[in-house]
Amino acid sequence: MTSATLSDLVRLPPDEMELLPRGWQILGTIILVSIPDALRDHANAIGDALLTMYPRCNTVLRNMGVAGRFREPICEVIAGKDETETVHKENGCRFKLDTARIMFSQGNLAERTRMSKICANRDEVVLDMFAGIGYFSIQIAVHSRPRKIVAIELNPVAYRYLVENIKINRVEDIVLPIEGDCVTESPQRTADRVIMGYLDSSREQLISGLLAAKSGGVMHYHEATPTVLTYQRPIRRIKDAAEACGRSVGILGCRTIKKYAPGVLHVVVDVSVDE
Repeated sequence: MTSATLSDLVRLPPDEMELLPRGWQILGTIILVSIPDALRDHANAIGDALLTMYPRCNTVLRNMGVAGRFREPICEVIAGKDETETVHKENGCRFKLDTARIMFSQGNLAERTRMSKICANRDEVVLDMFAGIGYFSIQIAVHSRPRKIVAIELNPVAYRYLVENIKINRVEDIVLPIEGDCVTESPQRTADRVIMGYLDSSREQLISGLLAAKSGGVMHYHEATPTVLTYQRPIRRIKDAAEACGRSVGILGCRTIKKYAPGVLHVVVDVSVDE
């Protein structure tokens, strides 16, 4: 990284200078940056400046949000090579992904690091219901070495990278990837630990997660919830789902991961599950 700043390298009128991005995300050799529409005519110049600041990177993507069932990125290449696949390193693990097709939130780093060493017992069976490219599964396998991790993913693109990342990180003996819907593919009453990392789980999915846990198991439930309902809404949803499927739950802890959107927080509730 050079010592020059974006404002040093991009010359704009004073009113537009105030709109320059103050932050961006680097995944492997790819830079992702959000640029307001007011600066869209300067997007290429901003991209070129970022490549000057980070010589090891080779592509800059303008991030314009997400869309669709699988929350795929809406983006465009604004500088560098027209190559969006990269290998990102995090917490001693490597993740191959196409940054134009797969999300990777660095705002969740602290939670992924915490979860990587969560298994105190190496005989644990872990169920990752929304595994993606292996965000949680790979790190838990590398750092906790549980007996088995069942990693379910519905998105075929993400599933392909999940399988590849299992091989890259040499955890084929621990992580079992399954392509499909977690509602139909989740085993019942077999998991010591259930991870529900999707922020908009349905009631049916939540019930499947509760039924997957052994008696005495733990579930980590993620939700995007309005700030005014933190943490009461996710706790209420968990308890309602538990009552519907005949399971007993206890709240072990609640955490805020990050601000998700204006007035919305990404939170996690840790829950004990019993008969």
